[in-house]
Amino acid sequence: MQLTVDHDSPTPPYEQVRAQIAERARSGELPVGLKLPTVRALAEELGLAANTVARAYRELEADGVVETHGRRGTLIAATGDTAHRLAAAAAAEYAERAARLGLTLEEAQAAALTALAAAYRPR
Repeated sequence: MQLTVDHDSPTPPYEQVRAQIAERARSGELPVGLKLPTVRALAEELGLAANTVARAYRELEADGVVETHGRRGTLIAATGDTAHRLAAAAAAEYAERAARLGLTLEEAQAAALTALAAAYRPR
C-alpha cells in the first residue's frame, strides 16, 4: 500500500492518510477484507508518529471504511452500504434539527448545500 504524506501541505498528515485510504477503498483499489498495516508499521513507513496514524484509522473506522478486529488487525470494510447508511442517518438528523429550529425547507436546503460545497471544495 503506497501512501504518501506531503509534510509541506496545509492538510494535516492524519487527514492525508485518511483520505488516501478512504479513496482507495471506495475505488476498489483496496479490496474488502484487506488487512492494513499496523499503526506502528505504517507510521514508521511514512515517517509519522504512531498517534497520527492511529487518528487516521479511528476516523476511518468512525466513517465505516475500516473495521478493527483486535488481534486480527484493521481490515477494509464493505463501505458501500455502510457509507450510504451513515450518510442517510446524518441527513435525517439534520432534517429533524432544521425543522425543530423552524427553518423553511428552502432555508434548510440552502444551509445543507453551503456545507456540502465547503466539504467538497478541493484542499
